[in-house]
Amino acid sequence: MRPALRMSGIALAGALALASPPDPALAQARTVAKPVTHLVGPTRLLKRPSDAARVVRDGDIVEIDPGTYRDCAVWRASNLTLRGHEGIAHIADKTCQGKALWVIDGDNTTVERIRFTGAAVPDKNGAGIRVTGGSLTVRDSAFEDNENGILTGRAPGKAVTIERSHFERNGKCDPDCAHGIYIGAIERLIVRGSTFRDQRVGHHIKSRARDTSVLDSTIDDGKDGTASYLIDLPNGGNALIARNKLRKGRLAQNTGTAIAYGSEGTLHPATALRIEDNEFRSDLPTVTDFVGNRTTYRAHLSGNSLCGKVNPLSGPGEVRNSRPCKD
Repeated sequence: MRPALRMSGIALAGALALASPPDPALAQARTVAKPVTHLVGPTRLLKRPSDAARVVRDGDIVEIDPGTYRDCAVWRASNLTLRGHEGIAHIADKTCQGKALWVIDGDNTTVERIRFTGAAVPDKNGAGIRVTGGSLTVRDSAFEDNENGILTGRAPGKAVTIERSHFERNGKCDPDCAHGIYIGAIERLIVRGSTFRDQRVGHHIKSRARDTSVLDSTIDDGKDGTASYLIDLPNGGNALIARNKLRKGRLAQNTGTAIAYGSEGTLHPATALRIEDNEFRSDLPTVTDFVGNRTTYRAHLSGNSLCGKVNPLSGPGEVRNSRPCKD
């Protein structure tokens, strides 16, 4: 009889490992690169945001030193965080693809502490940020003197969130209108804690989203602004407009309506259309509708303060608990 083969513990473990099928999850984890933080600035290896845009991969972070960058960028990776590093980075004047200072082709992009100014293109529809199909979050940023502040296209299921950001002197109508923000047919827009002032001819906020929320923000024509609507929801949808300070100025291009709903046809059904606890002031010498509802859905106005020559609601709905002006 031949003697049994004996193996050391180390050799036996190795043999068992070779015999076992590979773990797919472990193999995938070994091949996924960890997110990288890229530093951008005059003294860095990457001098301009566009330099970073050429090397980033999904999930990376880009931190941009304070200063002015006359540079445009096209961001194609997804799940990016793009932010000012210990201050505000200023992106100015130069556009990419005839679209925007920053063109965002990826999904789930976050932008923080960036100032965008001077976006203008030959078709006169330039933007500080142009989103071509993904979700976007913007925080603590500024958009000034652009044709559009932010412009998005049609992207079902996607969302745009804007928090603590500032929009001033954006907009034009030559030949078509550009706006403070122009949000295409997406799932959801949320504007929170932000300021819109002195927009030019176009609307401060135009949203074709299925659900739009504008909360705790200031939307003010000021003494020089020539905007049309303060808020335009041309295709209907659910809306919550609450706790904002709103003002129509004497130079407003549209003197009849502050908040327009369904002005271009009802593409989105509405289960809730609520305008609550806002302060609205009109400086116009003629009567302005606070809400102009052009649909068959009922608008619910509650707790709003209306100052000046204002009609609370035109179209179907109810008005309750209006508050006196705070003069």
